[in-house]
Amino acid sequence: MKLHRFLLATALAGTVLSAGAAAPMKLDDYLALTGPAPSASYAYGAAPSQYAELFMPPGDAPQSAPFPVAVLVHGGCWTSKFGGITQLRNMAGALAARGIAVWNVEYRRSDEAGGGYPGTYQDMHAALELLADKAAQHRLDTGRLVAVGHSAGGQLVQWIAGRAQIPRNSPLYRPNTLPVRAIVSLGGLADLRGEAALIKASCGRDTAELAGVPGPGRPDVFADTNAAELMPNGSHTYLVTGELDTISPPRVAHDYAARARKLGDTAEVLILPGASHYDEVAASSPAWPLVLEVIERALGQPAGKARHTAH
Repeated sequence: MKLHRFLLATALAGTVLSAGAAAPMKLDDYLALTGPAPSASYAYGAAPSQYAELFMPPGDAPQSAPFPVAVLVHGGCWTSKFGGITQLRNMAGALAARGIAVWNVEYRRSDEAGGGYPGTYQDMHAALELLADKAAQHRLDTGRLVAVGHSAGGQLVQWIAGRAQIPRNSPLYRPNTLPVRAIVSLGGLADLRGEAALIKASCGRDTAELAGVPGPGRPDVFADTNAAELMPNGSHTYLVTGELDTISPPRVAHDYAARARKLGDTAEVLILPGASHYDEVAASSPAWPLVLEVIERALGQPAGKARHTAH
């Protein structure tokens, strides 16, 4: 079902937001976000940042096993300066309460040893491989899987969708990766080539930090890193952006969606009325019902409810 089906709901939500007292969230509000402790935590590498948290639905959740899965990838401008996995526990707890298991991923960022290119991308591979390994133990249905990323994490989940398109001679190539076709990018900055100036202005990051530098056998650093060039890949991407987002403005979502559709993939845009870059990931935000609806639709679940699909 297409996003235009709830454009009316978006407009009505905008009326509520305008009438309400909630101001758009700022960075300090985002950094203060927290949530429940995870059900389990698993390392996928030896570095301190190489781990993922699992949030399981409670016993009274409206979903029975096997559980659909949301992979969460936090943002923070690809650095360790602006929070990360802790803040996304806020969203993780809300999704688990809806009957959705959550795999909340930490990773090495560009200012950490081993982070940037290729380490950050290799961490995405390893985190998803570990998820596949743990799926049977925790009754996780990786056939009903959505990857949800915020800001820099939006870039990473959009990249995840295109992993099968990575050239075989790249350090990032992996055969037989876990398919992730449903993507929700919340204020993502995924077009590393086309949005280089914006990424520099918004985050202070240079292309070399995120994509490496050209060299023998790799003259084009975007061939294996730029989600916008790893299409078509059969994905369905939901680009969700706050109306007041200044880090990744609505124009970015519309431009990426147009490119994806031109190349043969499916992409839809939802602009959250009255919302900032940080409202996009807060379950306490007035925008959360719309974000939740997108995630549940990406999982193929009916609007407004989570339900078990028999296998």
